[in-house]
Amino acid sequence: MNGPQAPAHRRTAPRRSDLPAGPARRPPGTHAVLGAILDHGPVARSTVARLTGLSPASVTGHCGHLLERGLIREGSETTGPRGLGRPHIPLEIDTGRHLVAGAHIAVRHVTLSLMDLRGRIVAEERRPHRGTEPGAVLHGLAARLPRLVARHAAGRTVLALGVATGHRVDPAAGTIVDHPQLGWREVPAREVLHRATGLPVHVDSHARALARAEQLIGEPSTRDSAVLLFVGTVVDAAFTTAGTVHLGPHAGAGSVAHLPVGAPPRAPDPTVQEPCTCGSTECLQAQVSEPAMVRRAAEQGPAVPDFPALLDLALAGEPRARALFADRARRVGRAAALLLDMFDPAVLVVVEPGTGRLPECTAALRAEVAERSRVCEDPARAVVPSSFTGSVLAVAGASVALGALYADPLGPWPTLALGAPS
Repeated sequence: MNGPQAPAHRRTAPRRSDLPAGPARRPPGTHAVLGAILDHGPVARSTVARLTGLSPASVTGHCGHLLERGLIREGSETTGPRGLGRPHIPLEIDTGRHLVAGAHIAVRHVTLSLMDLRGRIVAEERRPHRGTEPGAVLHGLAARLPRLVARHAAGRTVLALGVATGHRVDPAAGTIVDHPQLGWREVPAREVLHRATGLPVHVDSHARALARAEQLIGEPSTRDSAVLLFVGTVVDAAFTTAGTVHLGPHAGAGSVAHLPVGAPPRAPDPTVQEPCTCGSTECLQAQVSEPAMVRRAAEQGPAVPDFPALLDLALAGEPRARALFADRARRVGRAAALLLDMFDPAVLVVVEPGTGRLPECTAALRAEVAERSRVCEDPARAVVPSSFTGSVLAVAGASVALGALYADPLGPWPTLALGAPS
């Protein structure tokens, strides 16, 4: 199955003669109805019709298919205040029958997760890699998934597995095209994991996955036009507009890791002692990645074994650790200003733990944007932390599968009840 498709009701549909040959499309109204119920449920059918612009009869038909598949459920009949108005039966997402699974493959570990159909994390676990050979990593997570399901699914069926990782990922091919830190090239993740789990598998970059999660289940301000900047061991970005996450013809959209944002070449940053995979010490990834933060801590104090330890110290109030995160925020702000000027989005979402948890980091990042951007007039409104601070890796993997489900709820999901039109 192809990766998540953009909601058709939010864009102008091309003429049929302009479309390339491909798999048969599902009725476009069904995912619009499911999305409206996700956003507004419990909600009456008549309200869904107003929200989507579909006729009441059409909404009733789409709801019938969604009820048949166990994706939505009916609540108790209600009336207006004091019993006035016609009774209606509200609709809401059914979270009692199905889950989606997720796997985020980081440089040092894999995060497995289970998510209900409203986008709430039900369970997660993180395990370090024992080696980075692709087959070992993929088969290892596939072997752990049934145990996670057995402990936490509570009788619910897993519909699909979503996989997210950094750098270049081709969701149409289900391939991790290039991940320099892992040493992976052209890894057929979808094929390997489908054979190992029997589940439909959807694969995407973690930045695009989190951008899609913002559209589906994030804060309202992040739903439409946004740039998402992911800052971790890998630095990536994604761009969304009119409900669509931009992919690019080579699945390379959002490759911002090597933007030159450091000091001029004649005045290198003495705290960046190792070059990026691109060979530079002045690119964005070399300046703000988690390994760069640990090296900076070793140079300036406090010395820590790894990035989580540094973050824990900052959250506990250790002054030098907090200063390092504030400095990181200013460096991220340089790139943020550039992206705001390039794309002019309604918001820029920063996925970075300091920005999400330390107020001085948010202030430092916004101050840098205010100084450098020529387009952004209100950084306090335009630059926001992730809606999923504290759970971004668990959300990233699972939201790949959730996004695929909401894009095509009548697609060939093997464990859903049959009866919807093909």
